[in-house]
Amino acid sequence: MDAVELLRHDHRVVEQLFRDYRAAASDAQRRGVVDVLIRELSKHAALEEVLFYPFAARVLDDGQVDGHLAGHVPIKELLLQLDRCGVGDPAQDQLMERLASAVARHVHDDENQLMPLLCRQADEQALRELGQEIDRGKQRAPTRPHPHAPDKPPALALAAPLAAIYDRLRDRMQGRPRT
Repeated sequence: MDAVELLRHDHRVVEQLFRDYRAAASDAQRRGVVDVLIRELSKHAALEEVLFYPFAARVLDDGQVDGHLAGHVPIKELLLQLDRCGVGDPAQDQLMERLASAVARHVHDDENQLMPLLCRQADEQALRELGQEIDRGKQRAPTRPHPHAPDKPPALALAAPLAAIYDRLRDRMQGRPRT
């Protein structure tokens, strides 16, 4: 898959996780979905920030990319709040609704504005290579939200790998789902 196809696939997975959350029969099942959603959205956001948006900024005007990057901040803030919730926390449902709305805006903007523009202007081979790099990066990406970490290179290039190591250690210690 090229980068755009891969990121669109990620969007569909996240949309399914929101449906799974609404269909869950217990607080424990809902919390399990939240944990997976936090992991998947954290990895997705990190890979967009480290790989996809810098690529898009090279192909397009930086100004066309900055708004998409800024859209990650409220998502990561909500993910952090969700990460702090425990099983049965009454705030979880409201946070999930707010997150679903923020993610829907992000997906709409990326898929209807940035991605079509990028597909028209970027080299197909470069998009395929970027897709492979993003796919490989999923194994090394942070699994938790870091809303206050740098989101642009060069500082991001240093922060993301350290965050990923820390996240994976916390995931193991807390028995969180892994991929």
